[in-house]
Amino acid sequence: MIKSVLTRMLYLFATRVFAWLALLCRSTAAKNVEILILRHEVAVLRRQITAPKPTWPDRAQLAALARILPRAPRGHRLVTPRTLLTWHQRLIKQKWTQPTSPGRPPLPDDLRALIVQLGSENHRWGARRVHGELRRLGHRISASTVQRILRSAGLGPPPRRHPVRREWATFLRAQASGVLATDVFHVDTVALQRLYALFVMEVRTRTVHILGVTARPSATWATQQARQLIWQLGDRGTNFTHLVRDRDAKFTEAFDAVFASEGITAVKIPPRSPNCNPHAERFVRSVREECTDRILLFDRGHTERVLHDYAKHFNAHRPHQGQSQLAPHDDPDVIPLPPVRVERRLAVAGLINEYRRAS
Repeated sequence: MIKSVLTRMLYLFATRVFAWLALLCRSTAAKNVEILILRHEVAVLRRQITAPKPTWPDRAQLAALARILPRAPRGHRLVTPRTLLTWHQRLIKQKWTQPTSPGRPPLPDDLRALIVQLGSENHRWGARRVHGELRRLGHRISASTVQRILRSAGLGPPPRRHPVRREWATFLRAQASGVLATDVFHVDTVALQRLYALFVMEVRTRTVHILGVTARPSATWATQQARQLIWQLGDRGTNFTHLVRDRDAKFTEAFDAVFASEGITAVKIPPRSPNCNPHAERFVRSVREECTDRILLFDRGHTERVLHDYAKHFNAHRPHQGQSQLAPHDDPDVIPLPPVRVERRLAVAGLINEYRRAS
């Protein structure tokens, strides 16, 4: 390529030298007329051509002849002095180019395709959720890389979370190993019947227990569900010290007494402050966005089955940011290896995708 450029430059230089020799035989008046005509032609062409693209031989000739011109006409040529300096800087960069550092190894195409697949098949998942699913499959990759790949594929970022009061966040972090959180949320059936579901979450592991679903929640019903939970926990009930709840009328002294019999103290959040019970509120948001808002519920029995299926998925498969992208029932000491092939399994009436190693 360099030889061809040099050959073109020599040919162009030779033709221009002979053309200059021919000009010596012409009169001054003829030269001035030709200059005027050429200037006018250049002015006409400039009206149509906005950005000419000269070749490297053209650039070399213009740069050499511009040195001979007086200072005043230099600013009125096809290229300005600043353009000539830019060409020179480009030549310097091409001569002194340094090899680029290798940096991080490129991401495998199959892993990149898997990230895009998870994001496209699950429109409600954000980058952190996809990152947790990849960790369950044994892929070691940063959350920022997952977010960058999803963003380049046209998949939007996850929604923002609301802040939690500092004092309650400090309390929950300090007492997380022995804290239970409870709340009640409602769902509506196709017959426009409103049902109420009571649940309890183990804050440290994020394990959720669906205690019951009813159309007429009462203090007696809530107390009976509390007794059922204490019976299910068995000896593990002594590991908990506090129960965080709101000031709902269904949570009476009898409800608190059931937990007090196991040494668990009920802690009531301030009035009209749901953000002081963030773990329970976050579960309500998750179960609504991923389950109840995406399915038609027929009656109490159907609702209870769907909620128990979601709790099973929530406890056994769904990764949690507060648990280093582990599910509540995952063993933190087990490091999975990347699978050769991944298979998809539909969970919770086909609403949620679960990804596992293909056997």
